[in-house]
Amino acid sequence: MAAVEREDEQERKSIKERARLRLREFDVGDKYSRLPLPKASVLLPLMVRAGKLHLLFTVRSMQLRRSPGEVCFPGGKREATDKDEIDTALREAKEEVGLQPEKVEVICRLVPGIDKMNNLVTPVVGFIEDTFQAIPNPDEVSDVFVVPLEYFVKPLNYKAMSYKNSSGYLSRMHCFTYDDCERKTSFKIWGLTAHFAVFLALVIFGESPTFEVDYDLNNLISSSENNFMNLYASLYERKKSNL
Repeated sequence: MAAVEREDEQERKSIKERARLRLREFDVGDKYSRLPLPKASVLLPLMVRAGKLHLLFTVRSMQLRRSPGEVCFPGGKREATDKDEIDTALREAKEEVGLQPEKVEVICRLVPGIDKMNNLVTPVVGFIEDTFQAIPNPDEVSDVFVVPLEYFVKPLNYKAMSYKNSSGYLSRMHCFTYDDCERKTSFKIWGLTAHFAVFLALVIFGESPTFEVDYDLNNLISSSENNFMNLYASLYERKKSNL
C-alpha cells in the first residue's frame, strides 16, 4: 500500500512539474498592469486528482445582480488594499470559497481578457491540494465543482457562438456543457471563463483541440498577446470615437 501511495505521489509531482514548466513560459507578470482600465482578477485553481489535472469552478449565487447562476472562477474587482492582481485573486478566493492564500501555490499570470463591463481581467494560475474542501459564501457562491482540464481541449459537449465583443467586433465564444455524473448535474461554461479555461489547457497540453480556436497554435504566446492587444486597441478607438 505504501509503495502505491509513493508512486501516486511521484506521479502527482511529475504532473505538477510539467505543468509548472509550461505555465512559466507564458507568465506575463505585470506587463499589462498599467493599462488604463478598471482591474479585476480571477484565480484558476488547478489540482491533481486521479492522476489528471482538474480545474475548480464556482457557480454565482442567484442573489447577485450581475450574472446570477453563471459558472465562473473565484475572483472579482481589485480593491485599494490589493498590491497586485495576485493579491486580488487570492483575496477573492478566500472570501468566496474559504481558500486560504497560503494554501495556493501561485504559478503565473496569463494574458488578460476584457469583460463585458470593460474590466481588465487577469487570470492567476495556482495549484491547490486535491483535498481542499470549499466553504462557499452563500451571498456570492451557490456551488463549487471541478472539471478535468483535458475537457477544454477534448470536450464531449461543445458549441461555438458568435458574439460582439466589448470593442464591437464579432468574435468566437466557446460554450461547454459538462455533465458531472457523480452529482447528476450539468454545468454550462462559457464566455470569458471558458476562454481562460481553453487557453490554460492549450498552454499546459500543447496540443490541438477538437474545435477551432483563434490562435496560431505554433506561436501561442505571440498570437494570444496579439489577439489581446487588438481587442484592447479596438476598444480604445471605440472609446475615443464616443468622446
